[in-house]
Amino acid sequence: MTKPTDNPADPFKKALAEATRTMADDPDMTVTYSVDPAGMNAEGIRLPQVSRRMTRDEVLLARGTADAFALRRKFHDEGTAARYAPTGPLARDIYDAMETARCEAVGARDMPGTAGNIDARIAHEADRKGYGQIRDRADASLAVAAGYLVRQLATGRDLPAAAGNVADLWRGFVEEQASGSLANLDGALADQAAFARLTRKVIADLGYGDQLGDDPDAPQDDDTGDDAEQDQDSPDSAGDQQDEGDDSDATPERSQDEQQDQSQAQVTMEDSADMEQGDEAELPEGEAPLEPPPPAPHSDADPNYTVYTTDFDEEIKAEDLAEPAELERLRAYLDQQLEPLKGAVSRLANKLQRRLQAQQNRSWEFDLEEGTLDAGRLARVVANPTTPLSFKREKDTEFRDTCVTLLLDNSGSMRGRPISIAAISADVLARTLERCSVKVEILGFTTRAWKGGQARERWLAQGRPLTPGRLNDLRHIIYKSADAPWRRVRPNLGLMMKEGLLKENIDGEALEWAHRRMIHRPEARKILMVISDGAPVDDSTLSVNPANYLEKHLRDVIAMVERRRAVELIAIGIGHDVTRYYQRAVTITDVEQLAGAMTEQLAGLFEIDPKKRARATGLRRAG
Repeated sequence: MTKPTDNPADPFKKALAEATRTMADDPDMTVTYSVDPAGMNAEGIRLPQVSRRMTRDEVLLARGTADAFALRRKFHDEGTAARYAPTGPLARDIYDAMETARCEAVGARDMPGTAGNIDARIAHEADRKGYGQIRDRADASLAVAAGYLVRQLATGRDLPAAAGNVADLWRGFVEEQASGSLANLDGALADQAAFARLTRKVIADLGYGDQLGDDPDAPQDDDTGDDAEQDQDSPDSAGDQQDEGDDSDATPERSQDEQQDQSQAQVTMEDSADMEQGDEAELPEGEAPLEPPPPAPHSDADPNYTVYTTDFDEEIKAEDLAEPAELERLRAYLDQQLEPLKGAVSRLANKLQRRLQAQQNRSWEFDLEEGTLDAGRLARVVANPTTPLSFKREKDTEFRDTCVTLLLDNSGSMRGRPISIAAISADVLARTLERCSVKVEILGFTTRAWKGGQARERWLAQGRPLTPGRLNDLRHIIYKSADAPWRRVRPNLGLMMKEGLLKENIDGEALEWAHRRMIHRPEARKILMVISDGAPVDDSTLSVNPANYLEKHLRDVIAMVERRRAVELIAIGIGHDVTRYYQRAVTITDVEQLAGAMTEQLAGLFEIDPKKRARATGLRRAG
């Protein structure tokens, strides 16, 4: 047996890692290569994998990603960034995109070779996200466009075609609103703080000043305010107030409005003092409360359900969790498993399609005295003018515009055959329902880490507060949005085959998330189907909260959904009885039955006769 040869990509990867450390001026930085999405943290960076073939695209993407991360590490200071960061989401996205463009532009001035590499990375990302096909400005991100425009202005380089398309869609708006601020771009590039101030000015020019938050450079006068509040209770303060009153009498030119404002302020101050003494004084009508309002609850179903932190939660599209090549490979693996079941699932899909299309057929009533003129019977009128005109009217159909959401449990216990069958079944249903003009959304839920992740690390660092609530990092995955055509997102279901994706399951928050997405849909009828293999389980949360903490929340969310009746909720349990949670549920003991169960349940739901519908679905009410 011959000894396998070394990977020809290894020398390139080693050389790129060393060059990246040198460029970042960080000799201890770790550089790894992975099929997972590229990323950077405090310890190091993760670059796209380079295969043995070392294709040109792989090499350019790895170089461009490495250069971009190295330049950000060299020229970006997190403390400065945090000080000037806006509070609103869109403003924050614009701020981050412009800062990334600044780092890359400064690097391109010092090291011109990086500009071409980063252009290759930008082109790859823009092509992957379909930026070249966007024709409407509303479909393009203003934050992304702002980053591209700043990079183009700072470097003088043309953007890759797809990226240039997004930039051009927003160019007129940005130049019209913020050309004055962007004129000072060159002078601020080398100074991150100065550039951050310029970025905040650009954000305000674009109309998002309300998302900036407090100005970090504004003079701080908190101490003065505190002193003034303390002086109000002192004798000297009373004297000062008397003096101010005398001055007021001595200056008749002061407006009546100012005096009224002063009197209102005094009333408010006296009411505040009464409240501090324990009197149950009420605020005057229309006054703002003295205490800040309580934070919004994390759950509409249970206001007492708490979450330790949402900073590390993630709602992400499936295509952002893996590269297109990996998704295609995983999808091919899924198709291999679909092959033995192709005949059975096709028969079920055809049965469902016939059921739906039968209800969508148009029917008419003829020989009416009013309605739409029946052109097909005009010949009778021509042959005999005494024959009255005939009208027709379309019959009302009970088939309503419908959206179906499949919410798939992506927990570790689904690993293996269950998750494969769930992905296959979602595939079949999405294709079938789309042919019948029924919108389909496919969602998945899991966590980003085992046993707590970054949320638990923060909890430990902050001294382990008691009953912290949910203590893990959520990952909610959008495999297919309701409006996305199936042909575009078909590879996404292969992500369920990805090693390391399936972790823990927090069903209550996932169900509430899916329900929240559905209620904003325009369709008249909404159906939410949950596919799970049991109760919610998260070791980190359950180890420091009551044992039924997650289960109780799931029951509360189910009760809320069923009480509001905006969404029809059904569930399929794989190997576990979920009828103890859901009023309308069915349990299958063999994952091979899943495709049939899903199809039968949906077919039953579209049955017109309520009695036939209940008989067809075979749903059992929880006891």
